[in-house]
Formats: sequence, structure tokens, C-alpha cells
Amino acid sequence: MTLTGEMLIGATAVRGTEDTFQAINPATGETLAPTFHGGNAADVDRACQLAEAAFDTYRATTPEQRARFLESIAEGIEALGDELVQRAHAETALPIARLQGERGRTAGQLRLFARVVRDGRWQDATLDSALPERTPPRPDLRMQNIPVGPVAVFGASNFPLAFSVAGGDTASALAAGCPVVVKAHPAHPGTSELVGRVIQKAVADNGLPEGVFSIVMGAGIAIGTALVAHPVIQAVGFTGSRTGGMALVKVANERPQPIPVYAEMSSINPVYLLPEALAARGEAIARDLVESLVMGVGQFCTNPGLLLAIEGPALDAFRAAAVAAVSAKAAGTMLTPGIHQAFERGVAQLSAVEGLTRPGCGLAGTGPNQARPAFFETTAERFIADHRMHAEVFGPSTVLVTCRDVDTLLAVTRILEGQLTATVQADAGDQAVAARLLPALERKVGRVLFNGYPTGVEVSFAMVHGGPFPATSDTRTTSVGASAIDRFLRPVCYQNVPAALLPAAVQDGNPLNLWRLKDGELGRA
Repeated sequence: MTLTGEMLIGATAVRGTEDTFQAINPATGETLAPTFHGGNAADVDRACQLAEAAFDTYRATTPEQRARFLESIAEGIEALGDELVQRAHAETALPIARLQGERGRTAGQLRLFARVVRDGRWQDATLDSALPERTPPRPDLRMQNIPVGPVAVFGASNFPLAFSVAGGDTASALAAGCPVVVKAHPAHPGTSELVGRVIQKAVADNGLPEGVFSIVMGAGIAIGTALVAHPVIQAVGFTGSRTGGMALVKVANERPQPIPVYAEMSSINPVYLLPEALAARGEAIARDLVESLVMGVGQFCTNPGLLLAIEGPALDAFRAAAVAAVSAKAAGTMLTPGIHQAFERGVAQLSAVEGLTRPGCGLAGTGPNQARPAFFETTAERFIADHRMHAEVFGPSTVLVTCRDVDTLLAVTRILEGQLTATVQADAGDQAVAARLLPALERKVGRVLFNGYPTGVEVSFAMVHGGPFPATSDTRTTSVGASAIDRFLRPVCYQNVPAALLPAAVQDGNPLNLWRLKDGELGRA
């Protein structure tokens, strides 16, 4: 597939007339062809108007039609083969094996949502029978979820496939019945165009209106701002920095009709190293934790950026092992020059904080945009007093906070911001401490995991990838897993609507064979 540097607005390839930009290979500094042409507000308007025109037709598709559409996107992405992986590798410097796995995850997400659509539980069909003999009489009431309307999706920098053009936000929005307009990430525009053309073809092959999918591009913030501000857009999916997410929230809230922005933003993902676990397997935990820290050069939203432990000999042994492991790690190439510069600023700012030491640092880099892993340490008292230590440093950096006792550990937990994850390393002898800790963690995070490491997010029915602010802009939702579809749905109640006009999901006889709640009883009757 030949890259053209064009945007895809409905069925048409459009050459933008605004800023031009090119992808950069972060490992070499090489500028990659072709030149991409950014769009403007008129391009956004065209994409949004097509999405609005497509909405009612697309949301009326059967579950089978919509599921097959999602599966055809997955098949198209797989059919790109090495071409997609090689382009993503050139634009991100991510390892080939990592990108092959991410391609599989992307296709898997699409197939998961195809299954979700066919199952139909997302419709939440609910029926309350009329009670004419009651005083006052109860009318016939029926409820189902419907799609909210066209959705804007912003591609993420750190997942050029799984959180990008055909990533989880796009897959869940399309599954819900919402047309999607994607703002491609400027760091991997070639990858975005390749995947965008797959979706464009799938739209045509499945006989859907062209406005079901569009992709716009631009290196600056103007086109993204115009997209969120457009009155047709009814929700936004975003993965990125707190600054970027909150800027979009501000635009969305200042519209004449405010809309939700589902932004997954910053998190330092605390890891609790409880005493018995450290005593029994502290050195192994240290080695595995450092592997999690440097995975993907630390460029995961679930990177373990904060470690908490209680003082004692077991902690001393863990510290020595962790520092040795970090010090042996080579620098790694980051995704973009901008991300690398931000990491270096973050490490420099932490290094200047009084009472925060850096006992471990990885090997110096030998090429451009390379980050050395950094291991910092401080006390609970200093951490509580200085909020600068709480900030996310996106990359392979972590802070160990030493606590005098369990009460101090809990005191640190209570002042933490909202997080995506919290990890507890605990053995049987730690369960009493863990029992005190768990209620506090439930209030702070979206996912609590024991005896594992936070990097790695399973795409499944039970997964929650969300959490209280600033981990996300809406603590009630997840951006990964089957429940991600809920972000793009809203309930509608039908009161005394004639049978001939009722949607299929709430008709008598249950023609879609859905699980439904009828007069308080769950079943398929």
C-alpha cells in the first residue's frame, strides 16, 4: 500500500492545505517520507457532517452487520503483514516483536467488541409491564441503550496500533453504533494512514455510509481543538498527557452543548512491597520490578513510578538488588524527541528536590532520544510534604518511599492522587496489612493487582483501565475491556409506545434473543 500523506475523509483521500510534517525515526533522527499535509476546520467540518449523515443508518445496522464490520477491520489489519509492523517500527523505534504483539492485541480488541455486539447485553434491555389496575396506574415502560452519536478519537503516542486509529476507543465506539472521526497522532502518521485505509475499505466492503469513519491529521493543536468543538461530535476518547487531556476537557465544557471527554491521562501506579514478601523473595521482586520499569523504555501508562515499603533489613536487601538491576540497564530509545526531552526535564526536576536521592541510574545512551533508567528514594515524610515527587515522569523512572510502619504507609496512600493501578506484593504473613490497605486502594485506583506487575493490560470482560482523576477525566469508565462500550451509549425509555414502533431490543417476543430484565427478572423470555 503506497503512502500518500493524505487524510481520509469518508471515502475520499484529501490533501490538507495547512501545516506539513513528516514522521521522524527516533532511533536515527531520519526524516521519513512521505510529507503529510495537515487539515483545517473545513476538513473537520466535512468529516463531521459525513459522520452525522451516517449516524442513523449506521446505528440501525443489525448486531451481525456491525460485528462483521469490526471483524473485517481486524482481518484487514492482519493482511497488511510486515508492511504495517515495519512502518510502525520506523516511526516509533518500538521492537518488532512488541509491535507484532500489539497488532495481535488490536485485532483481538476488534473481535472482542464483535462478540460484545452479538451478545447484546450492552443494550441493557429492560421492560416494566403496565399495571393498569394499580393506583395510580403504571404505564408500559421499556428501556434500551442507544449510541450517543459521532465520536472523536485521538491516537496515542505510545501505542501506534492498540490505542490509535483502530484501537480500543475506535473499536468500542464503532461497536456502540457511533461513527468515528480520528485525529491521528503526528508521531506515526504513516502507520495511521495504513490502518485508516483498512477501515475505509471495510466501510465500503460492508456497504456502510462513508461517514462511518474519517481520519484527519495535523501537527498542531488547532485541528484537534476544532474536532472537539464541532457540534456534531458527542463524545471524545483520548489517551495521553494530563495537559493534553485537560485542554480537551476545557474545549468540550465550553461548547454550547458540553460533551464528555473520556481522557486517560497520568498515573504513577504505586507498588506496595509488604514485609513478608520482601523477606521471602525481595531480590526476585527487585529484578522483576526493574524489568517492568524499563519495559518499552517505561512508556506505559501503567509504569511502576512509585514504590512503597516499610523500613527494615528486608527492604535494605531489596534496595541493593533493585539499584544493581537498574544500574545494569542500558538506555533505551524513546518514542519521539519531545517525549525524550520531557523525560529528561522530569528527571532533572526530581534530581533537584531536596531530600530525594538517586541511588541508581542506568547506563548512558549512545544514540539520539535515549533515556537512562532512574531509581530515586525518599522518606514518607518528605514525600507527603513535597508534591513535586508525585508527578508522573513518563519513562523509566521510579521513586522508592520508605515508611516507618503500616500507619505511615496508609498515610502516604491517603494523600495520593487517583491512579490507574496499585500493585501489592504480599505473602501469607502480610494479609493483615493487606486487609487494611485494600479499602484505601479501592478509593484511589481502577485496578488492584496482587503479586504481579502493573505493565500489561488484559483485554477482557472484567478489565478496568481507568481510575479517579487525574488517571482519567471520568472515574466511572474504562478505556480497555468490554465495558469500554458503555462510554458511547445512553439510555432511552419508551413509555406506552405502540408495538409496531418499538425497537427490536424491547419488542414483545424478544426477536433478538437478548438477555433482558423483565419486571425485575433476568431472562430471555
